[in-house]
Amino acid sequence: QVQLVESGGGLVQAGGSLRLSCAASGRTFSRNAMGWFRQAPGKEREFVAAVSWSGSNTYYADSVKDRFTISRDNAKNTVYLQMNSLKPEDTAVYYCAAARFGTYHYTISSEYEYWGQGTQVTVSS
Repeated sequence: QVQLVESGGGLVQAGGSLRLSCAASGRTFSRNAMGWFRQAPGKEREFVAAVSWSGSNTYYADSVKDRFTISRDNAKNTVYLQMNSLKPEDTAVYYCAAARFGTYHYTISSEYEYWGQGTQVTVSS
């Protein structure tokens, strides 16, 4: 059974940092791009960041560029999202996802075939 399990969410003050982890099990995703999405209450799910299968290419939403860093460790089948300078508007449930093999449409949620259950990030002002 394929599973993606996020961890590291929580409550933090504005300006603080959190590091999310996404551990995959059931199969390896070392040849798949991986991404993070988020969904705030009353809003649609939105793209946050993605990393290519090798880790050499990363992509970010404009709203998080220069504050968030995505990385991966294929030996551990794990993806990370380092979030710095957090803002109240970053409050959301954050989801990890594995992209379909070969896709380059990293910002589109329908290009991802496996999803985690989400982890809550709350940033207080």
